[in-house]
Amino acid sequence: MMRIEVNGKTFALELADNATAKAFENLLPMALDMSELNGNEKYHYLMGPLPAKPSRVGRIEKGDVMLFEDSCVVVFYKSFGTPYSYTRIGKVTNPDGLEKALGRGSATVTFAK
Repeated sequence: MMRIEVNGKTFALELADNATAKAFENLLPMALDMSELNGNEKYHYLMGPLPAKPSRVGRIEKGDVMLFEDSCVVVFYKSFGTPYSYTRIGKVTNPDGLEKALGRGSATVTFAK
């Protein structure tokens, strides 16, 4: 189990059981300046790629933490259907308050063990 911290609020993050999540965990702790996109997610491009096996997920759930392509970490704070492919990094176990904590615009998100 890991944690995400944003604007003084902490959320538990359960990692997926895959190579992407393991590689992501090896980068921790790290603080990412995440940009806003589409009113439903925050994203940040890492300096290098992570192992990725993207698949069409069909639906994003609030609290999903995914990898887009091989270097873009995405934290979703709303649920919606999607045609895009992602590799799962993990899921915020209780995403209540995540949208409010992330706020509008960019946000600094800290990932830690």
